[in-house]
Amino acid sequence: MFIVGVDIAKRSHEAIIIAEDGQVVRKAFSFRNNCTGYNLLLEQVRRLTLVKSQIVFAMESTAHYWLALYARLLKDGYTVLVLNPIQSSNVPQDKILALRELCRSRAYLVDMAADLKRKLIALLDRIFPEYESLFESVFSKASIAVLSKYSTPQKVKNAHLGKLTDILMESSNGHFGEWKAHQLKETACSSFGIDDSGGVYSTLLGMFLEQILSLTAQADSLEKQISVFFQEFNNPLTSIPGVGTVLAATILSEIGDITRFSSADKLLAYAGLDPSVKQSGEFKSNQNRMSKRGSPYLRRAIWLASTVAVHRDPMFQTYYEKKISEGLHYMNVIGHVSRKMTAVIFAVLRDGQPYQPVLQTAD
Repeated sequence: MFIVGVDIAKRSHEAIIIAEDGQVVRKAFSFRNNCTGYNLLLEQVRRLTLVKSQIVFAMESTAHYWLALYARLLKDGYTVLVLNPIQSSNVPQDKILALRELCRSRAYLVDMAADLKRKLIALLDRIFPEYESLFESVFSKASIAVLSKYSTPQKVKNAHLGKLTDILMESSNGHFGEWKAHQLKETACSSFGIDDSGGVYSTLLGMFLEQILSLTAQADSLEKQISVFFQEFNNPLTSIPGVGTVLAATILSEIGDITRFSSADKLLAYAGLDPSVKQSGEFKSNQNRMSKRGSPYLRRAIWLASTVAVHRDPMFQTYYEKKISEGLHYMNVIGHVSRKMTAVIFAVLRDGQPYQPVLQTAD
C-alpha cells in the first residue's frame, strides 16, 4: 500500500509518496494543475505499482482548487481521501460543491436585483414620488408593465387612455381597468416630481428595470435547477418549518458533513450566530450580539428560516413570544430563534430524521 499525499494549491500541487510503513519512497515533487501535470503524477505512481487498489491519494479541500484533481482520480478508479471534507455523508464532494455554487450564485443574483430595485425606487422618488402609492408593489406585474412603457409622469400624462387601460387589464388579469388608468393620469398631472432633464432619469429607470427582470429570470432558473438537484440528496431538512428547498439546499451545501461538528454550539459558531460579548477590564456588556463569523450564506439561510418558523411552528412560536414578552427588540428575538433553529438543524442532520416539534421554551 502506498499513500500519495498532495498539497493543494491554485496552479501547481506538490505530492509526496509514502509506503505503508511510513518510509518515503518518492520525495516531494510538483505538478501542474492540468492534464500534463496529472499525467506526471500518475507516471510517478505507476513506477511503484500498476494496481490501483494499492494506492490511496490524500489531499486537503483547499478552496476549490482540489476539485479537478479529485474528480479525475475518482473517474480513473483511484481511492481518494479528503481531509477536512465538506461533504455530506455518503454524498460525493463534487455534488455538494456544485449545489453550493448554485445556491451562492442564486443569492448573488437576488442581491444584485435587490440593489437595483432600491436604485429604481430612489429614481422614482425624484421624478414620480406618488407612483409607489398607486400599486401594492412597485415590482408587481401591473406596475412593471406600466413602467416599461411609461416611466415618467409626463409619459403617463400623454399616454393614450385606451392603450394604458389595455396594459393594465392584461397585466393584472382584469383586476385593473379604465378607472386605474384615470387614476394614474390624474396623479401624473399633479406630480411633485422633478423634470426628467434630457431624458436621463427615464433612461436609467428603463435600464434598471430591464436588468432587474433579467436577474430575476436568471435567479428563478437557478432556483428550479436547485430544486431538481437537491432531490438527489434525499435530505430531511425541508421537514423543518420555514426551511424550503432553496434554504435547505443552501444550509446543506454550506454545512456539508455534519460530523465535522461535535455539538450544536460548534455549528452555531460556524454560522456566526454565537453571541459575542463585549468585555473591557471589569466592565462586561449585557448586550450580546451575534459574532457574524463563519459562513454568511449559512447565517442568512438560518435567519430567513427563523422569521418564517415563528409563524408556522408551535415550538418556535412559543419561544418567540416568550422572548418578546421579555421586552427584547425584534431583531434580538430572531437572533435567539435562529440559535434554536441551528440546534434543530444540527439534530435533524445528525440523526438523519425529519423534524419532530416539541413544545419547550428552553434557552
